[in-house]
Amino acid sequence: MTTADQPDTGPDTPTLPDVLRRAVRAAGDKKATDLVALDLRPVDAFTDWFLICSGQTQRHVRAIADGVEESLRAIGVKPAHIEGDDRADWILLDYFEFIVHVFQPATRAFYGLERLWGSATKVDVAPLLAPDRPAPRPDPPPPAAGDR
Repeated sequence: MTTADQPDTGPDTPTLPDVLRRAVRAAGDKKATDLVALDLRPVDAFTDWFLICSGQTQRHVRAIADGVEESLRAIGVKPAHIEGDDRADWILLDYFEFIVHVFQPATRAFYGLERLWGSATKVDVAPLLAPDRPAPRPDPPPPAAGDR
């Protein structure tokens, strides 16, 4: 990763809108990988933000997109448009102010949105992914032969 590819974490880092923060957490809860938020406001784009993430299979991509959609619907926010649900190698959820892109890795590499929108500011979303959450407890060991 080059310096230009590093997410911005300095004092001038843009703050994500609350609804986008919620989308980041929902994607993280569904084990999305390589989450990137792009601030498109300085580049005069058709939307303010992109949230880009990956899922490993079609089922995983659908689960991430469904998780984001359900989380935002719970607070009354519905997408204006959804594309790609039929194939699930790239699902796009358009919320006007921001667009969520959920890709399979090969499709993400092929389209290269981070490269195409290279002049946008990358915002570090790692702090939103709750690393302080307790890890799931491991299953208890099976009972010993004499304990049955």
